[in-house]
Amino acid sequence: MSNPLSKIVAALLAVALIVLFPAVQAAERAENMAVLTAYNAMVQFTDAVRNKGYLSAVMYEDFVRELAVSGQVYEVELEHKHKKYHPEYDDPADGDTFQEQFSVIYDSYYTEELLGRLFPDSGAMDETDRLYKLETGDFFSVALTKRSKSPYQVLVGFLLTSSAAGKGAQRLYYGGMVLNEDY
Repeated sequence: MSNPLSKIVAALLAVALIVLFPAVQAAERAENMAVLTAYNAMVQFTDAVRNKGYLSAVMYEDFVRELAVSGQVYEVELEHKHKKYHPEYDDPADGDTFQEQFSVIYDSYYTEELLGRLFPDSGAMDETDRLYKLETGDFFSVALTKRSKSPYQVLVGFLLTSSAAGKGAQRLYYGGMVLNEDY
């Protein structure tokens, strides 16, 4: 009796493997393509901002539209580090104690400030007023955090019977120094 039962179990297992293995592989390949699409859009957007020296509402909207093509939901975090030079003094109250050197300090501005400039609450603004301008030597970076579950994560979670399978937040990061001021 165990012989026919083992054959049935083996046949069911073979059918499951024939169906599930290609499904997992296809879902993994689709997730990799979605991540590459998002990363490519992020690199193009960041490099455009760094090369032009400004961020416009149109550039940001195009970037968000490109991210939507990936099929995943991402949280976008923007960061601008503005470089400032401060003179060094022995006694800050006495201008004659200048030490002949400067320290470099970065003021950081984040997504809320940048988007507040691009999309103001008050009425319609001129397109040139909606530019967020950067200076040469500043740093601009973009971070994407994946907030949705892909079919691959759902399938692997089902197969491993674990809700934590593939649950780690995927974070993509890219940035660099502003190279030009083209405004």
